[in-house]
Amino acid sequence: MDSKQMRKVWIASLVGSSIEWFDYFLYGTVAALVFNQLFFVTEDPTIGLLLAYASFALAFFIRPFGGVIFAHIGDRIGRKKTLVITLSLMGVATFGMGLLPTYQAIGVWAPILLITLRLVQGLGIGGEWGGALLLAVEYAPKEKRGLYGAIPQMGVTIGMVLGTIALSLMTLLPEGSFMTWGWRIPFIFSALLVIFGLWIRKGIEETPSFKKVQESGDIPKLPIVDTFKYHWREVLIAIGAKVVETAPFYIFGTFVVSYATTNLGFSRTTTLNAVMIGTIVTTILIPIMGSLSDKIGRKKVYIAGALGMVLFAFPYFWMLQQQSVALLVIATVIALGIIWAPITAVLGTMFSEIFDAKVRYTGITLGYQIGAALAGGTAPLVATSLMLEFNNSYIPVACYIIFTALVSLVAIWAVKDRSQQHLDDVNKATVSEKTTPNNSNAKGLSQV
Repeated sequence: MDSKQMRKVWIASLVGSSIEWFDYFLYGTVAALVFNQLFFVTEDPTIGLLLAYASFALAFFIRPFGGVIFAHIGDRIGRKKTLVITLSLMGVATFGMGLLPTYQAIGVWAPILLITLRLVQGLGIGGEWGGALLLAVEYAPKEKRGLYGAIPQMGVTIGMVLGTIALSLMTLLPEGSFMTWGWRIPFIFSALLVIFGLWIRKGIEETPSFKKVQESGDIPKLPIVDTFKYHWREVLIAIGAKVVETAPFYIFGTFVVSYATTNLGFSRTTTLNAVMIGTIVTTILIPIMGSLSDKIGRKKVYIAGALGMVLFAFPYFWMLQQQSVALLVIATVIALGIIWAPITAVLGTMFSEIFDAKVRYTGITLGYQIGAALAGGTAPLVATSLMLEFNNSYIPVACYIIFTALVSLVAIWAVKDRSQQHLDDVNKATVSEKTTPNNSNAKGLSQV
């Protein structure tokens, strides 16, 4: 593939991923600032916040189902077609949120409709991540797979930056205007981004790995069956490895918005700006860390980030407690940029290297989305509940961050670093080892 085509793949992977995550994170931030007052109305503001975070968490539990549905399409029909569907779903749901009437207008139907659209978002993002990642990784040359695999991961932070910028601008409005219509503008504006993303993805061909599977005629009828039959260990590894990548991220990027404003007296604009600066630094560091993994290996880069998470959990909250804007920014930059960036930069590529091309979309999606459901969506809810239970002490939340890092370190303990091997050759060997104890097993795999 020439450089012009490769740039097109990069842009298609990055732009689509950025738009999807913009839509997704927009909800999380607005949940902390608006939805607890306009959709989840209760006498106790803390209960309203918990309900808003619960609605945020719901999408994480639907994400594995979206992942199964769209990964099946991705492994059976192709990566490209799946990415068009997932982006369209996200766009419709997010645009719809911007038009919803509030609890004061239609009562209990307001949170019901909001949750329904949030679940549609969850279905869309459940299938998006795996496709965007494979679009980059399966086109990548062996010596640059870490760098290419990091590109769609930049979409996570770019989406968050876009959402934060949009909301930061809206919070400059008078309080009444922001709560009435200002928060809706980013949701409605997202429709234009989705149209642009669909146009970009329209001209991309299928990935080389999927084309090889098509040419061999060995496309599984039910990829999820093959995945659980021959790759269940890899799925468990991916679930565990995802924990430290997702739970701390939502604490540093979402929970901190309500914590810093409600408990520590920071303004919403100041807190959102701190998160924005942190995510900009992260976006710059992600491809650097991905490229570093091509030189020293994915596992080393990942472990460095996970150990950093253990060491920084308590200092992070101590810095916030000083109620200094400078320390708030520095803490966020260290947490999201220096510590979280190496973890997320290599995660997707590392997942891709342990699954066969025939079930790669399904395998990486199951690990990623189940891990996200167990740890990511619940993180703001768990953190808020811990603060409520322990008299606003940050110590249990810091311990929770450390726990997530330890879980992930255990999960990847036995992972072999395959950064210097060809992607599809590695996984053919892996599947062969699993399916050739006797000929009937090998035959069975080809028939499923």
